[in-house]
Amino acid sequence: MASDDQRSTAVFGTALASLSALAIVTIGLVGGASRLHAPVLNQQSSSITLDPALASIISLPPDQRIAQLDALSREPQAADQHRARYLLATDLLQQGKGAAAIAQLADLETQYPLMAPYILRQRAKAYELDGKTKQAQQVWQTLLKRYPQDPVSAEALVALGKTDARYWEQAIAQFPSHPRTLEAVRTLLQRKSKVPERLLHLVRHGFYAPGIVSVADKLVGMQRQIALKPEDWEAIAFAYWENQAYGKAGQAYAKAPKTARNAYRAARGLQLAEETTKAINAYEALVAAFPDSPETALGLLRLARLQRQNPPVAIAYLDTIVSRFPDRAAEALLLKADILETTKNGRAAVQTRQRILDQYPSSKAAAEIRWQEARKQAKAGNLKTAILWAEVIAVNSPTSELAPEAAYWTGKWKTALGDHRQAKQQFERVLSQYPESYFAWRSASMLGYNVGDFTTVRRLVPHIVVPVGRSPLAAGSTLLQELYQLGQSWDAWARWQVEFQTPQSPTVAQQFTDGVLRLGVGDYLDGIFMVSSLRDREPQQDQADYQALRQQTAYWHALYPWPYLDLIIAWSQQRQLNPLLVLALMRQESRFEPAIVSVAGATGLMQVMPDTGAWIAEKSGLKQPYRLDNPADNIMLGTWYLDYTHQEYGDNSMLAVASYNAGPGNVADWLDRFGLADPDNFVEQIPFDETRGYVTAVFENYWNYLRLYNPDVMALMKRYGH
Repeated sequence: MASDDQRSTAVFGTALASLSALAIVTIGLVGGASRLHAPVLNQQSSSITLDPALASIISLPPDQRIAQLDALSREPQAADQHRARYLLATDLLQQGKGAAAIAQLADLETQYPLMAPYILRQRAKAYELDGKTKQAQQVWQTLLKRYPQDPVSAEALVALGKTDARYWEQAIAQFPSHPRTLEAVRTLLQRKSKVPERLLHLVRHGFYAPGIVSVADKLVGMQRQIALKPEDWEAIAFAYWENQAYGKAGQAYAKAPKTARNAYRAARGLQLAEETTKAINAYEALVAAFPDSPETALGLLRLARLQRQNPPVAIAYLDTIVSRFPDRAAEALLLKADILETTKNGRAAVQTRQRILDQYPSSKAAAEIRWQEARKQAKAGNLKTAILWAEVIAVNSPTSELAPEAAYWTGKWKTALGDHRQAKQQFERVLSQYPESYFAWRSASMLGYNVGDFTTVRRLVPHIVVPVGRSPLAAGSTLLQELYQLGQSWDAWARWQVEFQTPQSPTVAQQFTDGVLRLGVGDYLDGIFMVSSLRDREPQQDQADYQALRQQTAYWHALYPWPYLDLIIAWSQQRQLNPLLVLALMRQESRFEPAIVSVAGATGLMQVMPDTGAWIAEKSGLKQPYRLDNPADNIMLGTWYLDYTHQEYGDNSMLAVASYNAGPGNVADWLDRFGLADPDNFVEQIPFDETRGYVTAVFENYWNYLRLYNPDVMALMKRYGH
């Protein structure tokens, strides 16, 4: 499911207070505002509602909620008594108390019929825990008899298959994608490691699992001994693609069924693997085989970029796009203008850009031309002319990524011209139209709202409200919704693997659901990617569904989750750092993956380099051993270094964050070259694309956490329609 191509006076009082006033609170279940619009929402979910009291209990760790669940389970009039009993039994199982769990589960399936299959599953597991094998086997058989088609029956088949292998074969045939089935397949492969059908099963149904690339490698290595069909190659290619082994994916897609998508990915994979000649050949094969497909338009653009050193060839590709694919014509013309510039045909380049403005005034390409001209005029001191160019972007190309930036700088330029009233209106327009952007934060700061700026963010500690409860999933059965609302994340994820039948071509609702469920089981890297990449969906209906989805709080909470809450707060307090700034940086560094390692060797949540970790340990007098892949150790070291970079630059958080990414030597050099008279200009002039993007991304993260979890900023944004 990966994409094909990879911003007045202080009004908040104590809302953003000193470090000594840190407040983290939770509130009740997220209400109707989080429900998705009809094109996206699974209507079955509307019947799944939890009492706020139970929702608050569910949010607690299992070892802290036993007493409360027990009390609720004893209240016969309680609306959620049966749910409380189920959760209590589940917690008791985790504590190894099988008999106590069995007592809670007694006759529960008759009182809580929706969850009957899972109640039987829990009863069987409780008997197993107590060593009552015969009773457990009987319950597993009952589960199979009563609910033979329910996904949880896969667990019964796998459990029974430990003594009778025929049950495992049934699980493989009937529930091929259930995680327990995949575990059984892996066990079979441990006994006999090179069974093609088992390897293919894992590749086809466990493409998200760790180690799947090596499984695909085994299959590819066996291709001379086995007859892999085109559909098998497509499954292998998809597994490679989802795990970012793009070169291998490209080679496999070349052998998959002949579709435009497969042909495009064959070429793109080779390009990403830097096999340029092969990629060019593959793109040309795409164009020849599928001359009218949307993938061909994108392939022609890729070809033109790959052939920039051969302008006549590149321009011929671009002219083909202009004549046959009007939706990409403006993009092609802009690239053509750039290529014409390199041939010193400036007049033709100017004419081509003017053609974009005349024929495609609402395109993103037109926005780029206008923004380039606006910046050019501003640099020359012609601020009124710059404003004229920039203001058109928000009118003609409001969805362009440049629109919030142009709108913000329009406000800055009007301020410089002394037109403070219109500047204020411009900053308010950014907050209203682009509330999630980095430039919305900069606008809020310019308006005087107490949201922090580059020099004050460090010591602000927002009052944080972490919502309790979960919004309905966008897709899935009623039972899946129930599991998710009960906080049974693994069970919901496992059931989803059976219900989700089209992972290579998901709907917007399915992709969002998949991302949310990945977040639930701690797969933050892929979960955030699944949610964020929805913006790249191009079909008109997909974009309509996405636009409806992004109006909902549930979407933004999925994009900006808050794992490791206690550790972040504890170390932020000790280092006197804004916890939202730490969270924002961590999200950018690792997407909350504790064991992730960069190509350079940076490790863990805050991407600490091993030698930097050793230096920090020495400087801080740390005596005990530490591990960079341990969340507590990594946050301890990372926050020490973030504190250090702040101290180096007088608590200027923009410079501290830039130094965290690029190193103090580079930042010192940039300060010498550019000065710090205008911090916005400094950010714009950072010569490293990565660091410039890093700085804006971290503060955009900070702003979104603030507007999502700080009640006063939430109230402020409501004034602007959000």
